[in-house]
Amino acid sequence: MVDQPLWEHIGSSFVSHYYHMFDNDRSQLGSIYIDASCLTWEGQQFQGKRAIVEKLTSLPFTKIAHSITAQDHQPTPDCCILSMVVGQLKADDDPIMGFHQSFILKNINDAWVCTNDMFRLAIHNFG
Repeated sequence: MVDQPLWEHIGSSFVSHYYHMFDNDRSQLGSIYIDASCLTWEGQQFQGKRAIVEKLTSLPFTKIAHSITAQDHQPTPDCCILSMVVGQLKADDDPIMGFHQSFILKNINDAWVCTNDMFRLAIHNFG
C-alpha cells in the first residue's frame, strides 16, 4: 500500500467529518468555518460563520444522507488544500440527487478550517 500525501489525508478526513456532521447535526458545522469563510449555495452567497450556519440549518429537510462517489484534493501554493467532492444525496422522501461541492481548507492555529465552500446540485435545466 502506498502512503497517501498529507493533503490527501487531511482532505479526505475533512470530507468524512463534514458530511457526518451535515447528515447528523448541521448546527455543529460552525466549528469548521471562520468569520471570513464564504459559502456559495446554489448561487446564493453567504459570508461568515453565523450566516453560513444559519443557511445550512434552515435548509428545508429534516433528514439527509450523503454518499460520496469521488473526491479529489490538491495542495495550493499558499499552503491550503482544495477539495472537490462528487456524490449523491437523499433528503427526506425526495428522489436521490447528484451534487458537487468544493472546499478550500486552511490551517489556522493548528486546526484545519473551511475558508471557501461551493455547493451545487447536479441538475440540468435545459429549458
